[in-house]
Amino acid sequence: QVQLVESGGGLVQAGGSLRLSCAASGSIFSINAMGWYRQAPGKQRELVAAITSGGIANYADSVKGRFTISRDNAKTTVTLQMNSLKPEDTAVYYCNADSRGGIHYWAKGTLVTVSS
Repeated sequence: QVQLVESGGGLVQAGGSLRLSCAASGSIFSINAMGWYRQAPGKQRELVAAITSGGIANYADSVKGRFTISRDNAKTTVTLQMNSLKPEDTAVYYCNADSRGGIHYWAKGTLVTVSS
């Protein structure tokens, strides 16, 4: 089992920045990729950014150049730096960890609100 605990999020004005962090515990040796998803009201959950254990990152087109995902050397914490935030970035953001066995773990979610 893997437990994920998020921190960060909140309210920010358009053009501002926020930083989300997610700490993993438990069977961390089983974790391969970690990432962030988001779900806006009335919309499906979508991938924002993900990073593999080897440090390869990929981003949704809508956040490229504005968001940066990183992972610590112990590979237990993943961080999402969000710059130049837009109102359309408003959503609940979920940390995700995928195990090598194909299990998907989710954190509870943290709300990010960007005001115009």
